[in-house]
Amino acid sequence: MFDRRQSARDKVMYGGVAELGEHGATKECVVRNISENGAQVEFSNVVKLPKQQMSLTIARKGRSFLARIIWWRDNFVGVAFSETPPEVPVSDLAERLRKSEQKKRQLQRRIEELLGER
Repeated sequence: MFDRRQSARDKVMYGGVAELGEHGATKECVVRNISENGAQVEFSNVVKLPKQQMSLTIARKGRSFLARIIWWRDNFVGVAFSETPPEVPVSDLAERLRKSEQKKRQLQRRIEELLGER
């Protein structure tokens, strides 16, 4: 079988998050293989892809990729990484940071309650 990939892919099992929709809808996934040019992504169930590209964040690599969808079959998707990284609006980052800080304060209060410090 002829392989049309530009570079060899490494078999991996990285957790990832794919942003599939225009409204920031995300879905967790597993990256099954990866190269500098693309990856194969597996979702827990069959996915319907609303557009031809998605943002893929791989925490273990500490990177996000703008990924063009090349093929999909059931819950597997093959993507090619675009040259330009995805743009993350500053307001989105500020909102995520604010929510994270709020959650941190809630957890700290709960820990104090459980330890009887309140």
